[in-house]
Amino acid sequence: MSGHSKWSTIKHKKAKVDSQRAVVFQKYSRELMVAAKLGGPDLSANFRLRTAVEKAKAAGLPNDNIKRAIEKGAGGTDGGNYEELTYEGYGAGGVAVFIEAMTDNRNRTAGDIRSYFTKFNGTLGETGCVGWMFKPVGQLFFDDSNDFEKLFELALEAGADDLVEEMTEDEDGDEIKQYKMITTPENFQKVVEFFDKQGIKPVSEELTRIPENSVEVTDVKIATNIMRLLNNLEEHDDVQNVYSNFDISDDIMAQVDA
Repeated sequence: MSGHSKWSTIKHKKAKVDSQRAVVFQKYSRELMVAAKLGGPDLSANFRLRTAVEKAKAAGLPNDNIKRAIEKGAGGTDGGNYEELTYEGYGAGGVAVFIEAMTDNRNRTAGDIRSYFTKFNGTLGETGCVGWMFKPVGQLFFDDSNDFEKLFELALEAGADDLVEEMTEDEDGDEIKQYKMITTPENFQKVVEFFDKQGIKPVSEELTRIPENSVEVTDVKIATNIMRLLNNLEEHDDVQNVYSNFDISDDIMAQVDA
């Protein structure tokens, strides 16, 4: 999910101790199957599959599960009936929500997602109602053991759009510095492969969506409904990614958590 930076950190911590790890694993397995079906099982020739494998490993998906998912997708025995769909709507307080899903039953998925929006005071909208607010980008993250000036020069050479320094939190909640490189989706693969050849490995890399604007949420009840909606969406088997443009202060978030 993309939204308030604090939520991103909380979500990633939660994912590591989530009691529903099977749901998390299923999402990665589904992406592996579809990627292998569309582009074949060879990681060197299938960038989407390679990226999916790296993400699955980072999430703790066992190698045997990864291998089976690739074999199923490439062999056409599974993964063939999944559709990639998007859903758009507004959560409580008018925050925009953009959802990427992968499903073998679009009626079931649409019904579930609509019910979540209704339950938590939101509205599922028509295609295009909020999608324009979320800019697709590629992102590569590097730790601060790298030299910023060198990374910046290489970023320009690789065709990246920007390199910025930012603060984030590690798994223990300690604040650390990192460098975020931004690319267009079209240049993402080229930039990743460029740094591979340079022998410089990013901490992580992803295709994502960044909101062009944000909605400040100052009401605890509204914030609670937003977080409940997003949590339910994240935990749905068919939902792969959720993006939102909320901005909730740490103080309000603490009250929501309480």
